[in-house]
Amino acid sequence: MSEGTVAVIMAGGMGERLRPLTDVRAKPAVPFGGVYRIIDFSLSNCINSGIRRIYVLTQYKSHSLSNHLKAGWNFLSRRLGQFIDEVPAQMQMGDQWYKGTADAIRQNMGLIERNDASRVLVLAGDHIYKMDYRIMERFHAERGACMTVGAVRVDADLARESYGVIETDASGRVTGFEEKPREPRTIPGTNQCFASMGIYLFEAEVLPECLRHHLNDFGRDIIPAMVSRGQPVYAFDFSEHNRIEENEYVTANGVRTRQLVSRASDSDYWRDVGTIDSFWLANLDLVATRPKFNLYGERWPLFNNPQHFPPAKFVHDAPGRVGEAISSIVSDGVIISGASVRNSVLSAGTYIHSYTTIDSSVLLGGSIAGGSRIETSIGRNCRIKNAIIDKNVALGNGTVIGYDRDEDERRGLTTTSLPGTDDYVVVVPKWFSL
Repeated sequence: MSEGTVAVIMAGGMGERLRPLTDVRAKPAVPFGGVYRIIDFSLSNCINSGIRRIYVLTQYKSHSLSNHLKAGWNFLSRRLGQFIDEVPAQMQMGDQWYKGTADAIRQNMGLIERNDASRVLVLAGDHIYKMDYRIMERFHAERGACMTVGAVRVDADLARESYGVIETDASGRVTGFEEKPREPRTIPGTNQCFASMGIYLFEAEVLPECLRHHLNDFGRDIIPAMVSRGQPVYAFDFSEHNRIEENEYVTANGVRTRQLVSRASDSDYWRDVGTIDSFWLANLDLVATRPKFNLYGERWPLFNNPQHFPPAKFVHDAPGRVGEAISSIVSDGVIISGASVRNSVLSAGTYIHSYTTIDSSVLLGGSIAGGSRIETSIGRNCRIKNAIIDKNVALGNGTVIGYDRDEDERRGLTTTSLPGTDDYVVVVPKWFSL
């Protein structure tokens, strides 16, 4: 696949539903899982799939994303024709920014054409999943498709609210597409629909004609137009076809052996983390004993930009003052000083002081600026639950967050209800101090 395919990752969206996390950065640059940024998953999928020519299209608040790409994703060899290039929006065709996914490709067709690509893979930079794009390419080639769209199975009620729904015949050929339909067409025999994943594989030769008619969005405009013209457009059933081979270690009779598992437990895991509740839930998916999404698979490594913090540290072992973290991810540069952490994700550069309890929360940590480290500091005797705490936050002694919604909102914090429960998630923005 690497020989003839160019990947283009869309990384310029505003991410309004993820505010306030996106008040200071593009959505693909939002930290995730302790040591990653959201875009790392699409980029890792490309590298693991043998794709070595990648353009990242940026636009909205791209500074932190640009720094991340330069520092953590500059390891490919130009001498071998390999690259990960950030391409800022440049108004190549008039005086307007990108009007949609298709318009973003239209404005950068010159880059694609100069690479003599046979196929173009268009990806979203804001989803959490593992995918071997070579499997999708084989599916595409076997059917003689002009375009193949990645499709994930979702419940009809969710599709009605959030997704573009793909209709197919028995062979997987697309017969229709509709954004957030009131009455979505379900897969026969199920209450599920095929929802677009924002993954599109094109034969390069058909792209110019598809984009010539000033259509701006692949889902809303390009797919229906291609279907109406009778062009072969297919849906790749991610839930059914995706396979990731990984090594799994098994201990029997005191002997630890390694076996190859042909389908990882999370190879059908896909999350659009575009809302506060979905972002929080996806992070907490990582902390279970057998997580829904596994960060530790050897055959499908997930790459990031190391921050070079010192190791994590747990201190104090006195009655009521034990530094501990249970069912949690604890990154480098975290100090848990006589505090108790449960079911949470702690990113690098987080300092939690004594007698504090943190439950079901995601802390995005500190940062390195001007050669010095800036920590997120949680004071003594704090109680924090169901929270997302952005970078470089300082909470004083006795702060309580996540227990009283009215009080949290009075402080100016953003809250969002958790579907099907009486609970809520509260977001503490970057540089917040209390």
